[in-house]
Amino acid sequence: MAEAPTHLRRARTAVVVGSGFGGAVTAYRLADAGYDVLVLERGRAYPPGSFARTPSEASSAFWDPAEDLYGLFELWSFDHLSAVCASGLGGGSLIYANVMLRKPEDTFVREDLAGGGRESWPITAEELREHYDRVWEMQQPQRYPYDTTPKTRAVEAAARTIGLAAERPELAVLFAPAAGDDAVPGAPVPGDNLHHLPRTTCRLSGECNVGCNYGAKNTLDYTYLSAAQQKGATIRTGCEVRTIEPIEGGKQGFDIGYRQHLLGPRRDGQDPSLLDPSEEPFRTVRSSVVVLGAGSIGSTRLLLANRTALPGLSAALGTRVSANGDAIAWVRDADRSLQPSRGPVITTSIDVPEGRSPSGRGYHVQDAGAPAIGDWFWGATQLPTLPWRLRRTIVRLVRRALARRPDTNLSAEVAALFGGSSDRVLPLLGLGRDVPDGRYVLDRDRLVLDWDAHASEDHYRAVEATFHDIAAALGGKLSFAPTRRFNRTTTVHPLGGCPMADSARHGVVDAHGCVFGFHNLYVADGAAMPGPVGPNPSWTIAAFADRVADGIIDRNGGGG
Repeated sequence: MAEAPTHLRRARTAVVVGSGFGGAVTAYRLADAGYDVLVLERGRAYPPGSFARTPSEASSAFWDPAEDLYGLFELWSFDHLSAVCASGLGGGSLIYANVMLRKPEDTFVREDLAGGGRESWPITAEELREHYDRVWEMQQPQRYPYDTTPKTRAVEAAARTIGLAAERPELAVLFAPAAGDDAVPGAPVPGDNLHHLPRTTCRLSGECNVGCNYGAKNTLDYTYLSAAQQKGATIRTGCEVRTIEPIEGGKQGFDIGYRQHLLGPRRDGQDPSLLDPSEEPFRTVRSSVVVLGAGSIGSTRLLLANRTALPGLSAALGTRVSANGDAIAWVRDADRSLQPSRGPVITTSIDVPEGRSPSGRGYHVQDAGAPAIGDWFWGATQLPTLPWRLRRTIVRLVRRALARRPDTNLSAEVAALFGGSSDRVLPLLGLGRDVPDGRYVLDRDRLVLDWDAHASEDHYRAVEATFHDIAAALGGKLSFAPTRRFNRTTTVHPLGGCPMADSARHGVVDAHGCVFGFHNLYVADGAAMPGPVGPNPSWTIAAFADRVADGIIDRNGGGG
């Protein structure tokens, strides 16, 4: 076992695994309380300007170390469900759509799990209230301020047409440089951050989900992680935790083994202050507290892989997996310009309450933008119709050629190659309360998910009915991903796997994220959700992580 790194020297130490909403929040709170904190993030840092934009850059923007890929996007393909995750400093915040909505109070349900219930939350909305507020203070969200954006106006109008309420949710995006300032695209943002690079306000480029190259999003590297570093936390990128070994059941701490990915040439261009100073491929560090914040898939997989070293883990490990009711469709051939690449990805959210939902479970429908390259892709799909669109131009050119009067100015003809209906396309997103009945298992080293959309079919049909209503209100048609016909969906919000519960019989962690049977081993991310959040889950996960930090500090006291 390698000697513990010297930066863990205080009596109370904490290793935080992952830097997404669970890891970043707990890292800051514990560092602020005086703990010696070490954040281990498997991915690399993404300062402004470093996100892929060209096809060449995109070819290395995926995460699969076995194939020598150490990029941002990790794509999972399970039976019936695909999932998109992030690997980088800031976790999912790097590629999320910035929406901050609270989980509705009446969805913190407590079904009788022993009697066949499928979802039970051991915490209430009231118990999370102060934690939501703390996260809000750190993230400083702003509502989308512009009233001339076509997709925003169109979705708000469609909601009125079908009799539903639409709102512009708070977004962790800087449209104005500071509170009280006017919104200005591309304005400088004051203040420093761990990248030590300048940021600007939102340029309305629709690039939120592929990484903002302007630093306009309040991603966790600019907020919680920068604040944690300022409080003395050590952040290490390219360090993937593989092993967890408790000492006396965790009462004397844990030995955490991690593999380094950023070695040799892969260190080129990386901030040395965010790298482990050693170039040993595998290292071990000892800590009194361990917080797992590697995401629903990452944290669950890590515990499954270390089950032998952690005897007594609940049999519920891997269960209560949810896709948060995620659904996607495309409005096409609308009767108005929608300009999906204008603005941030999401500007508007339509809340469909239980009373209006055919399934009896409420859900949200939101507009979804895309970078400008998406407009080119949509234009490319119209190539088969190009000869028909150019029929008059072709006839005119043939007539002039036969009359031996060629047109030497081809500007109009070239202009006709463009246009079409690419600006009358709009992706729609659905989120809600599916049935959390999935289960992860490890088949040797391969993660497998037993999940089926059939149990949640009423939810998906309800969401799709609203999609159709919106498309009709916009005078367009609706298209679904072909996989939807084969009982398959895609989620960007995987939840569960280490569900919280009142007891180890039904869950892996308690209501403060502590793993049953192990003192000072915690799960603080989406893995701990015992069911779907409903709306975009990042704010709820962050609030739960803040609550986890309170529990750690209450149990162990402050650092020193």
